[in-house]
Amino acid sequence: MWLVLAFLSAALLGCYDTFKKIALKDNAVIPVLFLNTLFCSLIFLPFIIINSQSDALQGSVFSMAHGGWHEHRYILLKSVIVLSSWLFGYFGLKHLPLTIVGPINATRPVMVLVGALLVFGERLNLWQWAGVIIAVISFFLLSKAGKKEGIDFKHDRWIYFVVLAALLGAVSGLYDKYLMAAPENGGVGLDRVMVQSWYNIYQCVMMGAMLLLLWWPKRHHTTPFRWNWSIIFISVFLSAADFLYFYSLSLPGAMISIVSMIRRGSVVVSFMFGAMVFHEKNLRAKALDLALVLLSMLLLYIGSK
Repeated sequence: MWLVLAFLSAALLGCYDTFKKIALKDNAVIPVLFLNTLFCSLIFLPFIIINSQSDALQGSVFSMAHGGWHEHRYILLKSVIVLSSWLFGYFGLKHLPLTIVGPINATRPVMVLVGALLVFGERLNLWQWAGVIIAVISFFLLSKAGKKEGIDFKHDRWIYFVVLAALLGAVSGLYDKYLMAAPENGGVGLDRVMVQSWYNIYQCVMMGAMLLLLWWPKRHHTTPFRWNWSIIFISVFLSAADFLYFYSLSLPGAMISIVSMIRRGSVVVSFMFGAMVFHEKNLRAKALDLALVLLSMLLLYIGSK
């Protein structure tokens, strides 16, 4: 069951990336990101209120545990990590083709694996090392494809933004493992709905402050904001994708390494939209890079079994 939920989450995540690209086209990044966090918060706010006032949702998938500062400090840290990743990712996606950003984001499982190697002292087997090496090769080939569109991976700051967003996303994945794991397994054992609901609330507050302090005073001198209905779809698809992600992690036998890899399969959906909707260039070369990324994910999956 958790595998099915992970695949559904991946499909929704691909749609989320697509609507994000549409919303950011010739648009101000900070207001778009603020509205995303606002709508996500509004989606989960009823669950917070109902669970705090009654037992109506008790026993359902929307049931939520209550916690104090001890639990919320962990959620607050997750909010900071995720929001930092989003900020870099949104700015990078605005200025780069979706068919470039997608494959870079798809290397997150490799980063998670390397992070586990460095932080937790885990050892990689032959299959996993092969996956890491192929992912590095795919990144090199993707840089060559990017040069045909005038994108220099070594000197383009938006590439660094996307890579940094992917690194922070990998950190968030490792942190999720720690948050969801039971205390007897070395984790915190937080409730998944509580984490998803409250980290959206915290992000909304932080983005609201950023909007008022950084963007609003300079709004006439930067890219103007314009409303686009795709902004609502960003929040809807992201909330649904994350809900299925957290739900899959909460099921018995779920493996964060496998779920993380399947989630990155969303690149297939976003790549298809980049080709068909945005008519992006050099698709043949990028398709080869994408195939290598997917192959690296397959090898990581085999090595993780």
